[in-house]
Amino acid sequence: MQSPQQHELITLRDWIRWGASRFNEAGLFYGHGTDNAIDEALALVLHSLHLDHDLPADYLNARVTGDEAARIEGLFTERVDLRVPAAYLIGEARFAGLKFFVDENVLIPRSPIAELIEEGFQPWLDADHVGSVLDLCCGSGCIGIACAYAFPNALVDLGDISQAALDVAARNIERHQLDNRVRALHADVFDGLDGERYDLIVSNPPYVSTREMATLPAEYRHEPELGLEAGDDGMDVVARILAGAADYLQPGGIIVIEVGASADLLMARYPDVPFLWLDFERGGDGVFLLTAEQVNEYREQFEESLA
Repeated sequence: MQSPQQHELITLRDWIRWGASRFNEAGLFYGHGTDNAIDEALALVLHSLHLDHDLPADYLNARVTGDEAARIEGLFTERVDLRVPAAYLIGEARFAGLKFFVDENVLIPRSPIAELIEEGFQPWLDADHVGSVLDLCCGSGCIGIACAYAFPNALVDLGDISQAALDVAARNIERHQLDNRVRALHADVFDGLDGERYDLIVSNPPYVSTREMATLPAEYRHEPELGLEAGDDGMDVVARILAGAADYLQPGGIIVIEVGASADLLMARYPDVPFLWLDFERGGDGVFLLTAEQVNEYREQFEESLA
């Protein structure tokens, strides 16, 4: 990235504008917390200056010191030259109105499931009667931890096959002071759990097909492949979740799974299953819901798909 003449960039506003121009020039991809160059540059500038997004607008006219300018330029260079997503550069991402630590051992939180959590999964669940939640393939733990806020009476399990991801999840459990209600468990889908049954199972598992994986923007290459790719049709992990879910759901419970752009591949694998595809006011798709009764009804089909 071409270095600016620092004496020409005086204020926060100058640096945000310059960064956004360089990001647009470089053709960066946005999809890890922001959707445009200006917001991306703003996030990196504020992080460099140890400022929050709620600072008064007049602060954008404040001068940037030489040391601060060097920090900003360093982050901009990593973003452009290496295509590192801003959330990894900052070490933090927001999900469901909460802040989470992230690094390159976990996917950057961005699931539309956040909207369901904020609504307490209504009308399918009554928050006062949710006693147990399982977040499968938990990564940073953002979904399960956000569920702990939504369901204050619930015990929450976070399961993941990656110990490095579980270390991040444990850090976030501690950050949100939820050690008494949330635990991180090393589990390969359901293998490793202790036989608990849950009122809610929710998962944002790997679901990218081999073909789609080859076309992803460079920014995604910084995320763990284990959290993205799942076989020829992207359904390897989802199929295992569906085949085992009947043994882990409470009567009256629900399972919610995100499969993103692989929704058609899921329906091709299970053409007779009446998946309920959910709509989101803030955008996003590819999230389905099944009840415990439906999971039991179609259990044989789910199990046969693994043969």
